[in-house]
Amino acid sequence: MTGQVGHGFRMSDDNASGVARSVVEALYRDDSRRVVATLIRLLGDFDLAEEGLHEAFRAALEQWPRDGVPDNPYAWLVSTGRFKAIDSLRRRGKFDALDDPAAIMDVAGVDPATRDDEGIEDDRLRLIFTCCHPALLSDAQVALTLREVCDLTTEEIARAFLTPAATLAQRIVRAKAKIRSARIPYEVPGYREMPARLDAVLRVIYLVFNEGYAASSGASLTRQDLSGEAIRLGRLLIELLAQPEPEAEGLLALMLLQESRRDARTTAEGDLVLLEDQDRMRWNRGQIREGLALVERALRHRRVGPYTLQAAIAAVHARAPDPAATNWGEIVGLYDVLLRLDPSPVIELNRAVALAMRDGAEAGLGLVDRIMSGGKLNNYHIAYAVRADLCRRLNRHHEAAAAYRRALELVGQEPERRFLQRRLSELRRLQPEAGGPPES
Repeated sequence: MTGQVGHGFRMSDDNASGVARSVVEALYRDDSRRVVATLIRLLGDFDLAEEGLHEAFRAALEQWPRDGVPDNPYAWLVSTGRFKAIDSLRRRGKFDALDDPAAIMDVAGVDPATRDDEGIEDDRLRLIFTCCHPALLSDAQVALTLREVCDLTTEEIARAFLTPAATLAQRIVRAKAKIRSARIPYEVPGYREMPARLDAVLRVIYLVFNEGYAASSGASLTRQDLSGEAIRLGRLLIELLAQPEPEAEGLLALMLLQESRRDARTTAEGDLVLLEDQDRMRWNRGQIREGLALVERALRHRRVGPYTLQAAIAAVHARAPDPAATNWGEIVGLYDVLLRLDPSPVIELNRAVALAMRDGAEAGLGLVDRIMSGGKLNNYHIAYAVRADLCRRLNRHHEAAAAYRRALELVGQEPERRFLQRRLSELRRLQPEAGGPPES
């Protein structure tokens, strides 16, 4: 007995079965999100599409080892998933629960194999824009994107954002219900809507990357799985958009340039290493080259936005062979432009740090104090850590210690906590009375 594995190639049953199973596993790993994106378009329902997806892959595991891998596995999976979903609805008598059951029936006669690659990729882009629709709350956009586009489990997303799995699951359920009830269209926005809708997509990708690059809490400084997913999403978005979007390129440049420093940002024990102390030989030169090329391309467009400007700032650091060679004047100038485009106290704080590097700690501290007097950074541990560092450099040890203690009250991440505690301990050794009462 022999089996067939596509294109007329025949082999023994055992070999055919093994090859077929390997093909199914590879397709699930690499293409399941493409399949589910098309099923969502055809079926008009997230949960129904997920059910159809899993039924299709279950059928592939049963049939392909026996019958051979079809010539167009993607089309086979979409067709099977669609019919499995329709059969499930028939058995449960739930066609009336859908907005337009006739539309579900109409697609039964459509052959997915007739859709070209561009149409298939459009389905993925539709999925991204639907998950990031501005009608959804920001945390729901993030959760739904990670679940539906990146295929992270509810438990994985909940762990990443320190949210109970049940809460995260409800967030996703409510987002899907909002899409249905508000009749949010499953489509790529038109020319007029694109800027606002693209901003939401870029914001979600940036939020995912930030949580991976500098986790808000937990035992590790970074979450490489999340930053890696954000970079993958950034690449996918640029690949799928019909025309170049400088801010999408700027965001990918920013993520690559920041990610290039990952290996140098912690010690072997997982402790934090500041930018000025990092071994730049450990920076990823491939990511730097790609990031620099992207930011240069994005800057050539007339529409320069916040992500491109942040990428330009990261590029100044990436080009400096050592900390002393950093052009802090250029960085301050870029922050000046960024503040005009996207004013925020955090950006003001970052500019104050750059100003301190250019003009001295006294100038930086005066600006930090003015920023903090506004009250918007009262619960932002980094603001207190910055003030503590500037006071330390000016030998104002009592003020530095007080700021370090406040930062320690607010910080949620263990590597940062250890770093701040070390700095406070150093102050106690220099001037014992500055550190306050000894720890118990």
